[in-house]
Amino acid sequence: MGTQAGNRPHRIVIVGGGAGGLELATRLGDTLGRRGKADVTLIDRNRTHIWKPKLHEIAAGSMDIGDHEVGYLAQAHWHRFHFRIGEMTGLDRAKHLVHVAPFVDADGQEVTPARSFPYDTLIISVGSQSNDFGTPGVRENAMKLETPADARRFHVRMVNACVRAHAQRTPLRPEQLHVAIIGAGATGVELAAELHHTTREVVAYGLDRVDADKDIKLSVIEAAPRVLPALPERLSSSTEKLLRSLGIDVHTNARVAEVLPGGVRLADGRLLPAELVVWAAGVKGSELGKVLADQTGAELDRAGRVVVEENLTLPGHPEVFVIGDMAFVPGVPGVAQGAIQGARYAADLINSRIQHTAAPQPFAYKDKGSMATIAKFKAVALIGKVRLTGFLAWVAWLFLHLLYIAGFKQRVTTLLSWALTFLSNGRSQLVVTNQQMVGRLALEKLGTNVSGRLIEGDDVAPRE
Repeated sequence: MGTQAGNRPHRIVIVGGGAGGLELATRLGDTLGRRGKADVTLIDRNRTHIWKPKLHEIAAGSMDIGDHEVGYLAQAHWHRFHFRIGEMTGLDRAKHLVHVAPFVDADGQEVTPARSFPYDTLIISVGSQSNDFGTPGVRENAMKLETPADARRFHVRMVNACVRAHAQRTPLRPEQLHVAIIGAGATGVELAAELHHTTREVVAYGLDRVDADKDIKLSVIEAAPRVLPALPERLSSSTEKLLRSLGIDVHTNARVAEVLPGGVRLADGRLLPAELVVWAAGVKGSELGKVLADQTGAELDRAGRVVVEENLTLPGHPEVFVIGDMAFVPGVPGVAQGAIQGARYAADLINSRIQHTAAPQPFAYKDKGSMATIAKFKAVALIGKVRLTGFLAWVAWLFLHLLYIAGFKQRVTTLLSWALTFLSNGRSQLVVTNQQMVGRLALEKLGTNVSGRLIEGDDVAPRE
């Protein structure tokens, strides 16, 4: 593998701009792309990237998405690769073509047509999706946090719920202002802690008819015996104590039997009332895995992940890599650091092939620890054999987060954003909330016989 016929650069196509795909495109662009050794193209269905472990902050409203998103076009310009928007729909293995669907905007207008991209090396890094295990009612009555749009939608519903409760003249319903989070992994635990803080900030902006301590109830539901089951029991126990100290209900050994319009029914018959339900338990491979299996004969595991060789390539297809959550590699968890390590390994292997140097040893995952942020300036962390809690764990989380951000410019931007946040007493969420409060006050001055929609979704001031 090297310079192609006609002396053209080696064509590398990366599908999926998540943590792994963006890291890989950035590395290959900085090395092979900058020297003209390869033509690197990143394909993603979105224009920007948000680190998935940050989605809970968007959902809670504690993070300004604009301060942390990476624009693919800008990143491509800075790091010498190409970005093309669209979603992969198929693969022509014989002709080495990736088929991409037309991209249509929110108004239904076609932005780009259906296209096909030729490749010499193909890397699939489209991540995973939530796995509801066929639990009744999840699709109809629960929200998932898979994309920034999902997170923003939840935030809108949460704020509308608080404003609606303030505006109504009747007593709160049993499920009203109750949030049930199914799954006590990092996402579920971090979301619960963030919501505890941000809901109180929302109420503090003039919603004096809502008592945050009395009316707002947060519940975390976990089928395993403890929260954060992937972490040592000591850290898990510390986390649960901290959650309970915040007034968050924690239900362990609690399997969900059904999600209802007004709550969650557990397998033991208990009904937990909830106006908002978030499903944060279980993952499975992308549907694109089935496409690869049909086109290449690749094997899928029970979770729909693609079984790959020790060097992360498809069996019998050394030109096709699968990295990140979509790949099944024994001992590698479905977390961001697994995807990033896989991307760095693939970059080294591709570089060695094109430069005709010795190939690296088979991929070996190195667990650099697990972390979860709990409340403001507090976290739990396991780094090697070192266990940290509180502020020190939170600082460690910030440091590792910076390391995993692709590109120096984005690291600097993120660091400056954090500095401004810490030096001020405000949170980015408050900007949105303040606008909503102004709208609410305007409605009140207009009288009771009006209805309005402060933000997309539900009426916040019902007609009487």
